[in-house]
Amino acid sequence: MRQFDHAPAPLTIIGTGMAGLGLARAVRSRDNERPITLISADSGDEYTKPLLSSAFIKQQTAQTLVMRDAVGVAESLQVRVRTHTAVEAIDTASRQLQMGAETLSYGQLVLATGAEPRQPFDVESSLHARIFQVNDLDDYRRLRSVLDRHPERQARIAIIGAGLVGCEFANDLHAGGHRIALIAPEATPLPRLLPSPLGRALGETFAEAGIRGYFERQVAAFHDAGKGVTLVLNDGELLEADLVLVATGLRPRTALAEAAGLKVSPAGILTDRRLATSDPNIFALGDVACVDGLNAMYVQPLQASAKALAATLTGIPTDVSYGAWPIVVKTTLLPVAALPPREPPHRWRIEGAGRDFSALAEDDVGRLLGFALTGRCVRRKVELARAAPSLLG
Repeated sequence: MRQFDHAPAPLTIIGTGMAGLGLARAVRSRDNERPITLISADSGDEYTKPLLSSAFIKQQTAQTLVMRDAVGVAESLQVRVRTHTAVEAIDTASRQLQMGAETLSYGQLVLATGAEPRQPFDVESSLHARIFQVNDLDDYRRLRSVLDRHPERQARIAIIGAGLVGCEFANDLHAGGHRIALIAPEATPLPRLLPSPLGRALGETFAEAGIRGYFERQVAAFHDAGKGVTLVLNDGELLEADLVLVATGLRPRTALAEAAGLKVSPAGILTDRRLATSDPNIFALGDVACVDGLNAMYVQPLQASAKALAATLTGIPTDVSYGAWPIVVKTTLLPVAALPPREPPHRWRIEGAGRDFSALAEDDVGRLLGFALTGRCVRRKVELARAAPSLLG
């Protein structure tokens, strides 16, 4: 444990998701004396966010996903946790946070505010109780409360978006007995992770299981259908659903940082390899951070960042590096793993048959840049990850 010649400055972390709590735990493992305050806009419960999109298969409710409540977090880490508290402004000159009529001083500040769902639709108020976006435990709790009350638990669910979250929820809710329609403007599922032949394999697997795919389509309008929702597609087709799940991607929550004068971009709050922002007393971590030009909204980069930042905050300046960690998609109907290349590859070399594919992203001299795997080929993920370049070396 690092020994200081003087008392370390109080550390304040805004956000109690995996990034904020992971950092608090990592700092506390190195320094059991430093004052730490965590500020949460919600209940502050500790849970693992990626499990939200596989909870039906595992028969987990919102409550069983909670590992510790805010009181348990505070006691286990010996930190102060403030729940249901919105930080309205950061005064970088005085190092103070504005929270309504209250101000709170900080020594060092970490922004772990995550990302928020993109909302591409204007929805009339009568439909708000039937159109959902799931980005945290409270969102999931609201969705489950509706689904668990549905007769025979066989709801018609329209999922808008066929990226990672949309596909995982489609697989999970289908396994829970619900009837799923998957709507996306792209031609195949998981377009950012899978080249077209592998995306088609996943789409065909979904279709055979009974998940209806409406690809190369968009939702033009929603109408109140009494107890349900009528979706109007851009080709005029009408879909009837009991509820709608919008999974059209995330955007980093940068408004607080931008208002404080920190440098931001559409990819997040700009930081160096030590997670420092343009203000030397403020750091950014997790989905909100664009680290040396890269925003990687996945668990392994988040964990590596928390470990490196904890070292920096406890007196050992440490650059973060991301290994070649593949993304394992929770689509049990057809297993998928991928390591997307940072830049568009010169070519995809695709091998396999049926729905068991290996797709290797290569540069112009054949060097491996990334990969995508489906079916039984997923077993190659460790072998290929060892040969692939680090995301952030």
